[in-house]
Amino acid sequence: MKSVFKICLVAILLLSAGLVKAQTLKFAHIDSQALIQAMPETATAQKTLEDQAKGLEDQLASMQKEFQDKLAEYTQKADSLTDIVRQAKEEDLQNLQQRIQTFNQSAQQKLQQKQAELLQPIYKKANEMIETVAKEQGVIYVFDANAVLYKSNASIDLLPLVKAKLGI
Repeated sequence: MKSVFKICLVAILLLSAGLVKAQTLKFAHIDSQALIQAMPETATAQKTLEDQAKGLEDQLASMQKEFQDKLAEYTQKADSLTDIVRQAKEEDLQNLQQRIQTFNQSAQQKLQQKQAELLQPIYKKANEMIETVAKEQGVIYVFDANAVLYKSNASIDLLPLVKAKLGI
């Protein structure tokens, strides 16, 4: 009976050692920013943002030139204007300056929204591809290389694998 118990114990130990070895944990890392920058969709999104920003900057420059022209005209003629006309021109200048500030804030918000709108599908595609490659490689955790303090050579670098999967 003791020998049967010993044989069962040895068999259990051997089986559990095999299971532990089969459950070797695999970790990987990826530089997600390098992946995003390498994706062709990012260049297209950046070009779209630059074009939109250029249009808004042109409009802002036009408004600022209008303000400068009106201010120069006001300063040149300020002494010859009646009090009512002077006050009306000052209010007009203040209103124009307020419109410029409001436009500038609105333009920045619109650019941020457009950036989020354009980059969201790119981030989603990158994350889905990272997940797909990680599953193919049997990885249980993927760390972003920019946030990891230490990485071992045993950690798998998924960047080349994901780039290949994306055709980059």
